Amino acid sequence: MVTINSAENALKSVYLGAVTELLNTKINPLMSKIEQTTTDVWGKEIRKAVSVGINGGIGAGEESGELPGAHGNNYLQFVSTLKNLYGQIEISDKAIRASANDRGAFTDLLNAEIDGLLKASKFNLGRMLYGDGTGLLGTVESVESNTLTVDDTRNFIEGLAVDIYTDEARTIANAYVVAVNRADNTVTIDKTPAGVSSGAKIYVQNSKDKEITGLGAIFDTTKSLYGIDRSASPVLNPIVKNGVGAISETMMQEIIDRLDTETGATVDFIAVSSDVKYAYMEYMSQYKRNIDIMNLDGGFKSLSFNGIPVVYDRFVPKGTMYMLDTSVFHLHQLCDWRFLETENGNILRQSQGYPVYTATLVKYCDLVCDRPNGQAVLTGITE
Repeated sequence: MVTINSAENALKSVYLGAVTELLNTKINPLMSKIEQTTTDVWGKEIRKAVSVGINGGIGAGEESGELPGAHGNNYLQFVSTLKNLYGQIEISDKAIRASANDRGAFTDLLNAEIDGLLKASKFNLGRMLYGDGTGLLGTVESVESNTLTVDDTRNFIEGLAVDIYTDEARTIANAYVVAVNRADNTVTIDKTPAGVSSGAKIYVQNSKDKEITGLGAIFDTTKSLYGIDRSASPVLNPIVKNGVGAISETMMQEIIDRLDTETGATVDFIAVSSDVKYAYMEYMSQYKRNIDIMNLDGGFKSLSFNGIPVVYDRFVPKGTMYMLDTSVFHLHQLCDWRFLETENGNILRQSQGYPVYTATLVKYCDLVCDRPNGQAVLTGITE
């Protein structure tokens, strides 16, 4: 007979391992390339000493002359707060009782909840990887009834819960996205957006300034990074090339070679928006060139440029190409995905005042790039 205890045992012993592997390796091609580690985690913070340049204690000299002076490595101290990532599943008491004498039905129930969690995680973790850590989804351009015209819909999906801020004050809390019209750049929510006007910012519910340090933050050269002022440390500044225009193999290779020459970085991952993907395919077809297809870890497929995967991701801004050396990206974590437990070890808890049980997955982590100047972004690419 299925009980709450047997459901908890299944979640702990059967589902947790499978869910962890899927979340870590199969939800996003970029995530599958990033090493996950528990090193350099101190309490609630990540503190990481990153070497800059090379050791200066080398040189040539006379046979019996003075030896080169000793010069140790130069270091920067990166500091970042561990971010709190959560995911919840919910099972009603009625559903548990209805499947109490049918293990197959209960397994289907758990599978459906886990599949829903994975789908939501695939969207949100992918979005965070390319975000700037603020949780910003988009900016309101106009309002008509419950429908908001926004600057970009790539970060929105039906069912997402959002907050709307006007001048840093939360105007609307916990509104659900009912519909997204990507052709018209509109988002419809379930609440009347009273007080919301052009310029208002839309964030994921309760997540403003609490998400992981994604590519948007690493490439925003106007702000400090990992607690260090970029103006005082040029190694924190990636290559940013704006207004690129038409794409070409020569242009791409020039950036790759520049990263290699200036920083020793080896580009092993190229992320592009859909329009850039089509522009690259069109460019190759014009010159009657075959487009190679690569198989990536995690079961993903991608285009290839000189052996480097060219991966389309919906969260890359329009007209943008990221060139990354993923070997210097690390997801530092306090622990891997775990269920929140009570003092008695229970993971299924009744929601107060409701006949439902919830289980919460949690991970405390942040993304750190050891060599920001070994990365590049190209914007304004046209078809």
